[in-house]
Amino acid sequence: MRWWNQMRRRVGVRLLAGTPTYDGIGGGRRSLAWQVGNPGAVAALAFAQNELRAKSRDLVRRNAWAAAGVEAFVSNAIGTGIKPQSMVMDNALREAIHSLWWDWCEEADAAGLTDFYGLQALACRAMLEGGECLVRLRYRRPEDGLPVGLQLQLLEPEHLPVTLNQELPSGNVIRAGIEFDRLGRRAAYHLYRSHPGDGALAPMSGTGGMDTVRVPASEVVHLFRPLRPGQIRGEPWLARALVKLNELDQYDDAELVRKKTAAMFAGFITRLSPEDNLMGEGLADANGAAMAGLEPGTMQILEPGEDVKFSQPADLGASYAEFLRMQFRAVAAAMGITYEMLTGDLTQVNYSSIRAGLLEFRRRCEAIQHNVIVHQLCRPIWRAWMEQAALEGALALPKFAENKRDYLSARWIPQGWQWVDPKKEFDAMLTAIRAGLLSRSEAISAFGYDAEDIDREIAADNQRADELGLVFDSDPRHDKTAGQPFCTAAGCPQGELQGSGE
Repeated sequence: MRWWNQMRRRVGVRLLAGTPTYDGIGGGRRSLAWQVGNPGAVAALAFAQNELRAKSRDLVRRNAWAAAGVEAFVSNAIGTGIKPQSMVMDNALREAIHSLWWDWCEEADAAGLTDFYGLQALACRAMLEGGECLVRLRYRRPEDGLPVGLQLQLLEPEHLPVTLNQELPSGNVIRAGIEFDRLGRRAAYHLYRSHPGDGALAPMSGTGGMDTVRVPASEVVHLFRPLRPGQIRGEPWLARALVKLNELDQYDDAELVRKKTAAMFAGFITRLSPEDNLMGEGLADANGAAMAGLEPGTMQILEPGEDVKFSQPADLGASYAEFLRMQFRAVAAAMGITYEMLTGDLTQVNYSSIRAGLLEFRRRCEAIQHNVIVHQLCRPIWRAWMEQAALEGALALPKFAENKRDYLSARWIPQGWQWVDPKKEFDAMLTAIRAGLLSRSEAISAFGYDAEDIDREIAADNQRADELGLVFDSDPRHDKTAGQPFCTAAGCPQGELQGSGE
């Protein structure tokens, strides 16, 4: 305690003397213009979300790099879909669940434009571009003829008014369009009946104009990436790159116009007698247009006193490409993707560098897949689907209410990654499996497949080959070297040599 009091006195003396404890809090020339604010997680987006979203959408619409960055992340995070694998122990019931799920996936979209995995990609894209996406669970009647009476309606975040803040008589509060109960739980969402940006085209997206409707939170899935504790609305992923992308687009366009304008001036003719006609000047075609100029392959003989000076526009040289490359790296870092994914430029990479970059990106992507997309989007929809299937009797789930946790248990498998050098990756995976460090099921899941489906396909292929008397090199049952003891640096067990076939 004595030591702590002495330290406090010393620090207090230094603060009184005007010496900052951190460089960032100084009042010198470098920090004088650094004016900062510290709004809370809710207030920070309450005043900026609409403008950020509008600028983000504008860039994605008209800027090729912004659109490419969004597409790159969606294709990697979702791909062909993040698919569920039920963990129910009963094999027959598990197969029935998967079969019904695949039937329902085709009818999942309330708009009828895509399947469930297409909705995943659309929701992910909406989250990237607008910061968040709303998915409304629409329960259907039995006469609608769906495998399970549930469909999904995707809504853009503009349907949720960020300016709606009220204190309700029930004790609930509305913040940024979301109603919270006294315990801080989400109770409802107050949604516009139609998109506020449609204007005169509002009847195409709904009716009701700017009226809001209260939708229980149990019927809404809110997808966004939380960046701060207490955050309730999402931030567009382009927020940190908006200014740079806009300025970079203008700079590149200005450079293109400058080069185009400079290229239009082939040369400049000077003459001693201004009244003389040079190089056909003064002649005109049938329409009256002047016929001065040069044609490809022209050899022009100049008259005495004539001189031609050709245009030599300034060239930025190698600095232009390097400047753009550095700016694109900053944009890629702001978007959470690699420079190569943003631009498609692979001129300065090799196997090691691109693999290191992909590994870092895939760690980030997996975190978003499991912590955001699976947790906020996939699991709530799976839960609602299972409950509706049990309620309708589409699945025979005895004592569903008592064993709900077991029935709802599922594993979500994203699409597998494609490696730069598959042979090296497969050899490493095979070594891990044989060493007992990795299971076949886990290895198969890494490529986005279900191990049970793969095993059934292999068994069916082997049975068909046996019935037809076919022998393939790919069938390890006919390979004498298959199944030999695994050799390590210490040698092979019992003196056997790997691949001897003995």
